[in-house]
Amino acid sequence: MERLIELFNYQLTFGSSIRLTPKGILAIIFAFVLTRFLLGLMRRILVKTLSEEAKTRFKSLFVFINSFVYLVVILITLDNIGIKVTTIFAASAALLVGVGLALQSFIQDIISGVFMIGDQAINVGDIIEVEGQVGKVKQITLRTTRAVTRDNKVLIIPNHKFLTSVLYNWTENGVLTQEIISIGVAYNSPVDQVKSILIDVCVQHPKVVKFPEPRVLLDDFGDNALEFKLFFSIRESFQANAIKSDIRYAIVNAFAQAKIEIPFPQRVVTFVNKPENE
Repeated sequence: MERLIELFNYQLTFGSSIRLTPKGILAIIFAFVLTRFLLGLMRRILVKTLSEEAKTRFKSLFVFINSFVYLVVILITLDNIGIKVTTIFAASAALLVGVGLALQSFIQDIISGVFMIGDQAINVGDIIEVEGQVGKVKQITLRTTRAVTRDNKVLIIPNHKFLTSVLYNWTENGVLTQEIISIGVAYNSPVDQVKSILIDVCVQHPKVVKFPEPRVLLDDFGDNALEFKLFFSIRESFQANAIKSDIRYAIVNAFAQAKIEIPFPQRVVTFVNKPENE
């Protein structure tokens, strides 16, 4: 029994600051096994109470929590078994500073991802616009968010962009979005007829919702035209460009049938003949 105790207490020395014993190694193994068991139990309990969408978010967040807990357990365990963790950190301070600077953006992305997952500012399926790029969110991880653009390209956005840039979430208030089309007509056009044509064309499109009803505003008196704005709502905002294109085609045809002119910019040039003696 005494020999067994001596064996467990036998010290293995590595340098001046690291001293390990079989007992300490077993303590490390036990700490890792216990930590893994508790984390797994916590994960199973939480997953049972979450929706499918929340499970996807929790999976990314749990990776971060998992890594952080393991790091804390390692440091506490090493300190308790006699390894001077502070000495190791002091010896590698310069290296840690260099690594920290190199991983600055990576850490910023991770922290931003945790805030996003907790805040639920963005969900899978949302249509977002950031720095002029529009896409439908397909995946949210701790470091990046993936979205598919209208031309079917994958947009990979570092999560820190959502904290440092202006973000538009087109669908946070619901799937219904309001779209606008600007149109100019000649000054001699019958404005009531123009308004009627614009609303009729809009209502006839199958992807324009009936409520709220489309409306037309006489926006301004332009240099070359009366400027109107057509407001309407759609449910498939990701297809807004195609829907607006369809409506523009229909407006051009309807105006042509009604003989309503869509003017182009005009300039009047006046020539003045000067007398020869000047």
